[in-house]
Amino acid sequence: MLSTHLMIGEITKPQGIRGEVKVRPATNDPARFYDLDHVFLKRGEAYVERKISVSRVDGDAVYMTFEGVTDRDAAEALRGEFLYIDRAHAVRLPEDANFICDLIGCRGVDTNGRDLGEMTDVLQPGGNDVYVFNGPLGEVLVPALKSVVSEVDVAEKRIVFDAKRLDEVAVFDED
Repeated sequence: MLSTHLMIGEITKPQGIRGEVKVRPATNDPARFYDLDHVFLKRGEAYVERKISVSRVDGDAVYMTFEGVTDRDAAEALRGEFLYIDRAHAVRLPEDANFICDLIGCRGVDTNGRDLGEMTDVLQPGGNDVYVFNGPLGEVLVPALKSVVSEVDVAEKRIVFDAKRLDEVAVFDED
């Protein structure tokens, strides 16, 4: 089952004395924060909505204030909190794209039934993403190429790869 909320950033520290916080975004486009008027904080298993105001985006940081947070001490209490949005407010992805958080935990198999294990990470070195699997074959790195990926079913937590192409491009652990 897919999570109902997506993590979009982490509060790293207070900024100034008037309750502003600095956020490390977990998105490729931090300017998306300008479109938000609320985020969610996780409390146990529940997500609690909080109104926000984004003051600026500066490189790899977003600066915002929370309604009711008016001083440095209150902002300090938010340090380390993760920020979430519900899927209804998530950015629309192209048809063949998925959120990384939905891919993590997927089981990788090839068209011959060979088990690659569970996806533990997605590397983004530039160009193509690289899927990282850990399982019976050790660590396996697979470039996310259309010619290699046959099927992605995040609801079933399963990714199928073309066996022939996989053997040509994947990096297998040499244990």
